[in-house]
Amino acid sequence: MRLLSINLGRPRTLQMGTGATSTGIFKNPVEAAQVSTLGLSGDHVEDQAHHGGPDQAVYVYSAEDYDWWMEQLGEALAPGTFGENLTFSSFGEGPLRIGDRFRLGPVLLEVTAPRIPCATLAARMGDPGFVKKFRQAERPGFYARVLEEGQVQRHQSIQKMAASAHNATLLEAFNLWYDKTPEAERLR
Repeated sequence: MRLLSINLGRPRTLQMGTGATSTGIFKNPVEAAQVSTLGLSGDHVEDQAHHGGPDQAVYVYSAEDYDWWMEQLGEALAPGTFGENLTFSSFGEGPLRIGDRFRLGPVLLEVTAPRIPCATLAARMGDPGFVKKFRQAERPGFYARVLEEGQVQRHQSIQKMAASAHNATLLEAFNLWYDKTPEAERLR
């Protein structure tokens, strides 16, 4: 696995319905970035009530998921299109689980949650129905906490350290979010 792209966002105005909002979802590639427990230095997070913080410090997506989306949408998509900070070549073997860890040089990330799509993503994609499409695709990417800080560089290798097979998969957590009446055992 390799780090294909590092993506940082600057504040930008985005039309949403009848109004406009400031957002950092539009990301541009850079060669390197400093990663701290609150994210990538120089990356703008506008809606801090729903994004960012120590458990959503970094958003990661994969080139494999980009390939799938490009086939579905019939258009090329640049890394950072989904608002991710890091674009991995893949997430490695087996299902992605809450608690999986990824080593990128000095940086250690731990998977905390799937990305839940929002109206800002739909507006960014120019498709009011994109939240539903993203949900149905079951390709959410993941948020991560930063366990060890440092600098990441484009093209560096990534080592995956799998969590226990008892940990929930990312897709189990993603689908549970949408379950209006989840069973208590499933929540545990």
